[in-house]
Amino acid sequence: QVQLVESGGGSEQAGGSLRLSCAASGLTYTYSEYCMAWFRQAPGKEREGIATIDRWSVTNYADPVKGRFAISKDNAKNALYLQMKSLKPEDTAMYYCAATYQRCSWSAADFAYWGQGTQVTVSS
Repeated sequence: QVQLVESGGGSEQAGGSLRLSCAASGLTYTYSEYCMAWFRQAPGKEREGIATIDRWSVTNYADPVKGRFAISKDNAKNALYLQMKSLKPEDTAMYYCAATYQRCSWSAADFAYWGQGTQVTVSS
């Protein structure tokens, strides 16, 4: 059974930093071969992809977080991270870790595995 478990969310003031973690287990193939991603969903909005990292550790970022967020992974620990800096109130959302054996994309429909989410709240 595949499990993705996020942690590290919380409340932070604008300008602050948070680091999210995601622990993966039960994947069929080697963890390093998956595209891993972070998505977020704010109330009343669609889920949006914000950062991806592929099997070669090539990263991509959505424009709203580019230059402020950094995605990384530790293949030995089956772990995924999201370092968030210069947080803004508009970063407030539920953050999800996701995995796919297909190539990385920004479409949530392409990701087969999801975590339960961790809440990030940024106050002004």
